[in-house]
Amino acid sequence: AISSRTLPHLCLLKSRMGLDFVNGGGPMDTKPVNGDTKDLLQWLNDRRKCDLELANGTMMQGYSFGASTSVSGEVVFNTGMVGYPESLTDPSYAGQILVFTYPLVGNYGIPSDEKDPLGLPKWFESHKIHLKGVVISDYSYEPSHYSCIRSLGEWLSSQGIPGIYGVDTRAITKVIRESGSMLGKLVVQGSTPSASLEIDDPNHRNLVAEVSRKEKEVFVPVEESKRQVHVLAVDCGMKNNIIRYLVNGLGLRVTVVPWDYDFTQDSFDGLFLSNGPGDPTMCAKTVEHVKYVMKHRPDTPIFGICLGNQILALAAGASTYKMRFGNRGMNQPVVDLRTQRCYITAQNHGFAVDQTTLPQHWVPLMVNANDGTNEGIIHSSKPWFSVQFHPEAKGGPTDTDFLFNYFLQFIAEPTASVVTTMPYSVPSLYRKVLVLGSGGLTIGQAGEFDYSGSQAIKALKEAGVMSVLINPNIATVQTSAGMADRVYFLPVTPEFVVKVIEREKPDGIFAAFGGQTALNCAVKLYQAGVFEKYNVKVLGTQIDAIMKTEDRDLFSKVADACGEKIAESSCCDSVPDAITAAEKIGYPVLVRAAYALGGLGSGFAYNEEDLKKLVSVALVNSPQVIIDKSLKGWKELEYEVVRDKNDNCITVCNMENFDPMGVHTGESIVIAPSQTLSNDEYYRLRQCALKIIRHLGIVGECNIQYAVDPHSSEFRIIEVNARLSRSSALASKATGYPLAYVAAKLALGHDLVQLRNSVTRCTTACFEPSLDYVVAKVPRWDLQKFSTVDARIGSAMQSVGEVMAIGRSFEETIQKALRMVDEASLGFDPIRYDLELNRRGSVALSQGESASESLEAELKKELANPTPV
Repeated sequence: AISSRTLPHLCLLKSRMGLDFVNGGGPMDTKPVNGDTKDLLQWLNDRRKCDLELANGTMMQGYSFGASTSVSGEVVFNTGMVGYPESLTDPSYAGQILVFTYPLVGNYGIPSDEKDPLGLPKWFESHKIHLKGVVISDYSYEPSHYSCIRSLGEWLSSQGIPGIYGVDTRAITKVIRESGSMLGKLVVQGSTPSASLEIDDPNHRNLVAEVSRKEKEVFVPVEESKRQVHVLAVDCGMKNNIIRYLVNGLGLRVTVVPWDYDFTQDSFDGLFLSNGPGDPTMCAKTVEHVKYVMKHRPDTPIFGICLGNQILALAAGASTYKMRFGNRGMNQPVVDLRTQRCYITAQNHGFAVDQTTLPQHWVPLMVNANDGTNEGIIHSSKPWFSVQFHPEAKGGPTDTDFLFNYFLQFIAEPTASVVTTMPYSVPSLYRKVLVLGSGGLTIGQAGEFDYSGSQAIKALKEAGVMSVLINPNIATVQTSAGMADRVYFLPVTPEFVVKVIEREKPDGIFAAFGGQTALNCAVKLYQAGVFEKYNVKVLGTQIDAIMKTEDRDLFSKVADACGEKIAESSCCDSVPDAITAAEKIGYPVLVRAAYALGGLGSGFAYNEEDLKKLVSVALVNSPQVIIDKSLKGWKELEYEVVRDKNDNCITVCNMENFDPMGVHTGESIVIAPSQTLSNDEYYRLRQCALKIIRHLGIVGECNIQYAVDPHSSEFRIIEVNARLSRSSALASKATGYPLAYVAAKLALGHDLVQLRNSVTRCTTACFEPSLDYVVAKVPRWDLQKFSTVDARIGSAMQSVGEVMAIGRSFEETIQKALRMVDEASLGFDPIRYDLELNRRGSVALSQGESASESLEAELKKELANPTPV
């Protein structure tokens, strides 16, 4: 794929070929398909120009996509990494030009306009795009997703919305953060020129009146509900997913009315105030109607979201104000002031409630953990409350969807108050902590666990706790002078660890910072009763939780309890048992040793003969072998998850393997964040991760891996690593979030809300980084040194290192990584690729077929036919 970022290289090629082009105005989405270089260069050169002009004089030049129409409006930014179809159809963006900080937009295209059972657009938040224009850095004109039926540019064009790409969105975001939201223009070549385009200030218009329904509409559950509850919802720009939650989720009958509808004499059990765009003071009629209900029907529950929060505050007698640049994104942390729990929320608002003006009997309900702004209000005795964020999300996380149940509880019993508790635990003080480092340097455990252990020792040093390290590796950072207080250069085995415990008498032990070797050792010590005998407390994730993740049968029960699916599998301890299990599951199967490093001894068995060979080898390395149903060809993804003792839980980074299932993660190119997940998929996997990790009781950091069917919404959990892994080191460096350091702090008893963001130093560590760049990890193999190694990648890890590259586009990032892996490489090189295919194609050549044709056909077949659901 070639994007806007590749243009400078092609321009150099153009000059060498002696080509001169004249700027034209061709559409972006008509890519030439004949593969001719001249046609491609002509197409790139002919792209329609577009300018972004800001009110402070900033001007940026880029290229147009979508409609060829010049527009003006208020320029704002959104930090979400997915969910652009949902954001573009959110009525709260009316009158605004939206800048996406994540640079790659359009990757998964646009789904169909099909309706859900309620008659609402299934994949969108309203019936049309409400914003004025779109600003992105890098446009993905070749989307990749099973639900895609058109590109983002085609969709924008069909609705008359212009877009600009090829501009520095990071620079634009900095300008807005420093100067505040400002007016601007998108001026498209061939359309209305800037001098003739008047500035449209949406803040002077009643945007709610523009986006609200014009007629009353009633929604009832598709399946008959036992609850005979009627809610009246005021549409100030109501998102479709709110209606879905109320009707499908709670089984309520919902009457949606226009913003200025007089509902004071209507009959209903609860009043809902929706989200919407603009200044809440413009909704004077709605405020007056809410005031009437509060005065004359004080037992009627009221629940507001976003603009609804501001309307309820105004009706109560408080005031609102316009924020400098607003909060728009999917990773805003808010703290519940009743419990001190922190939740990650989706937000889209430019105004906020001034909580210092709240009248008597009204108190703040939630507060933003980053900027301290109000995120919700509640009455001390009446069933009235509201929040500034979006618990229904779309796009974003649904961590706070329990608020809809609160609303229902108030309807059922208006005089009751929701019972909440403040978490409290007796502070634990530790004198000396034993840190289990990694085992000897080998494939599957090396520098990645040196990083984790070093961060853990740093956290202990800051806490004033003496650290005792067991690590046989002399050439590591964690064993260097000035790191651990005491270092034992001994193997990480139960025999040696017991001797160190007897000598040092630690009161705590870190088992999750040394990889699989340290974890296996800790499990054996726990089973032998060593920790109980010497009164050593396991800090962080407890051993019983670790055992549940390592034992396939136990983990299967955990997944079932959470309502999730894992790949069909069976644990065996002999060859006959494995044969029986494989026949029951069905070939092909993946054979892998339990408790093994880097997929040692694993492989795919297509018949009983293959199975016997693999199981025999696996049982040499492990007492147990796992037979998994093959998910070869599915997409492989993983999430890095952090949880504290108070059940605050976040996903710091998600990553997508460039290679499909069947290739070990250590052998695969890995991209962060994921590139081909829609909003629904991204947050469904995230929600599954939080559910599983909470059920296990993880405290600290872990990662969960998934297999995702490329042709449907089906997914399976592969495994959970209840420890720091090689992916943790990559995620830490990719996001700037020090996972191992935070995990050590959490193990010592801190919580995520109290800990500070290591980058900003002033905001909470309970947040999910939103990247405005792309990260690629490419493994490195030393095939010259290890000449007998099979050059084909597979389920067992053979790489001896890896590089990480960061860039503002996928092309830039992957080219950097490939050049770092091999200094002789210029990146993707078709000539070198063909030479490599021919070098490895001796079998195909002996059969009279070209190696290139044979191997490419095999590759296409593999990718085109993943294992069916």
